[in-house]
Amino acid sequence: MMDVPSRFKHQRLAAAFVLLALGGCASFTQDGGLAAVAQTTKARTGYDLKWSRSDADREIVSKRVGELLQKSLTIDDAVQIAVINNRGLQASFDELGISEADLVAAGRLPNPHFTWRQASIRDQFTIEQTLTFNLLSILTIPLKTELSQRSFAQTQRMVTMEVLRLASETRKAYILALAAEESVRYMAKVKTVAESSAELARRMVSVGNFNKLSQAREQGFYADAALNHARATQNQSSTREKLSRLLGLWGEEIQYKLPDRLPDLPTAVDDLPNVEQIAMAQRLDVQAMKLGTESLAKNLGLSKATRFINVLEIGPTRVLEGAKSDPYKKGFEVSLEIPIFDWGTTKVVKAESLYMQSVNRTAEVAINARSEVRQTYQSYRLTYDIAKHYRDEIVPIRKRIADENLLRYNGMLIGVFDLLADARAQITSVNGYIEALRDFWLAKEDLDMAMIGKPYVTQMNSSAMPTSDAPAGH
Repeated sequence: MMDVPSRFKHQRLAAAFVLLALGGCASFTQDGGLAAVAQTTKARTGYDLKWSRSDADREIVSKRVGELLQKSLTIDDAVQIAVINNRGLQASFDELGISEADLVAAGRLPNPHFTWRQASIRDQFTIEQTLTFNLLSILTIPLKTELSQRSFAQTQRMVTMEVLRLASETRKAYILALAAEESVRYMAKVKTVAESSAELARRMVSVGNFNKLSQAREQGFYADAALNHARATQNQSSTREKLSRLLGLWGEEIQYKLPDRLPDLPTAVDDLPNVEQIAMAQRLDVQAMKLGTESLAKNLGLSKATRFINVLEIGPTRVLEGAKSDPYKKGFEVSLEIPIFDWGTTKVVKAESLYMQSVNRTAEVAINARSEVRQTYQSYRLTYDIAKHYRDEIVPIRKRIADENLLRYNGMLIGVFDLLADARAQITSVNGYIEALRDFWLAKEDLDMAMIGKPYVTQMNSSAMPTSDAPAGH
């Protein structure tokens, strides 16, 4: 302990209170950091965001959702509902609040510590009063604030990624639900034709004009058609429920109406020779990983600078020894940890390992991103070729065959069962085109997502939408 002039003590206290006042200036934004996320989302998708932080906000969202559900639900309306009404996304918005709280806390001064020690024997007292400030925390506020700002920016990027991913998954769920409903209608037509054929065969057998083997074949066609219709109906229900979950709908809201058919195939596909370079320049997950690596690099520098001093507190103190009427001894106190057993090397080694781990993970994300973009682009091109082949070749050929057989039936050159078989084949080819068209739009959605972040690539297979008699063939 040592005495100091009263003037210096008052200067220290004044400086401390000025710093405390400055620290109190750190405050929260009105939007909680959502503005940057909303701006990026608006630029990339055109959709508006809403963070429901109160009952009034939720009432606004509910009203908006109700308005959009009043008409046949378009794919854009579906995504708009999802990005304002999905509760999982709202939970992601809360991550912004958590990160902003850390940022504000990093910019504020630590609370002072007040210590009172008292001992007495008879009328002899020892009283010590100390007010201390964590000087190290004060000195590192600019660096901690910079690190927290980087962390907050990273959180904003990740939340933006969640918005874009939800938008992509909603569009894919919409496409699946729409294709499933369209498939149910065509499977119902196949079932109706097969049922008519089976009934006609039963009647002809009853009057002796048809053999049992042919009747069994027709009955088998009907059984397959009924099974495929049931599977299509099940698929319709499951895809619609998935879409409803993404939209955050429940109760009467799930009775929304979808359009009658999928969007038409575009006249041409996008030619993207530099698809990898474009994706690497705008992938948000790659940018977020780079930001995290830079933050860890800053942490490494901080670990090296402070590894010898873990605690450093300074502040005024006064001590009374003797009777209570005696004057206090005045001075200051410095408290620090002495590096005898741990010289801070463990902190540096850990920080360096974390940094190199982040570097390698960033490289992995970049490599995977390139592969995902190549994969989705190839799938986009191939599914377009398949859907175009169905539209321009298979479906028209089936129709010509059906028309020619109708002429032969009218000329009594073929029987009714041949005509019904061709009708089944024609309907099945149309349903195959629906599948191919669905796969193209899903592949396009995967490609769009791969250009901005990690996609959940859809596995293309004909079992997702059953067909009658034979697979559609992808």
